[in-house]
Amino acid sequence: MGNDFLYEMGFPGLTGRLKRLNDLFVTQTRQFYQEHNIDIEPNWHMIFLLLEKNEKLAVTEIADHLQISHPGVIKLIKKMKRNGYLDSEQDSQDSRKHLLKLSHKAKQKLPELHAYWKAGNQAIAEMLDNNKRLLEELKVVEQNMEISDFKERMTRIYNKE
Repeated sequence: MGNDFLYEMGFPGLTGRLKRLNDLFVTQTRQFYQEHNIDIEPNWHMIFLLLEKNEKLAVTEIADHLQISHPGVIKLIKKMKRNGYLDSEQDSQDSRKHLLKLSHKAKQKLPELHAYWKAGNQAIAEMLDNNKRLLEELKVVEQNMEISDFKERMTRIYNKE
């Protein structure tokens, strides 16, 4: 790791290191897609896979399944619609609700996309030496965030001092 101040910081450097890793994964995945003439974004795969599994979902359902904000999902699906990967239809049960589904274009590209995602999954597994420890540790952090989030914990600790 050489001269890496974020590494040297220990626990306080965690968020910077996670951000750095995320930026690298997104940038390098985007470069891979560009080199292979794929017109998707790196973070769309989760929507593709979720809709492949569930066929039709409302925005709120997607946000719930992925545990990301409603505005975050809206931003993703707008771009995916613009590129022709999602279709929307009115819910037969509730006319106020629109359900999203993979378009014909998306379904046609899925076999190709799955091959790219498989390569990405194998690359991550290789980088982790096929060890799932990091995934397990992230799950612990996420579970602890549900019990008491970071801000609540900081406030409690700060107020004790």
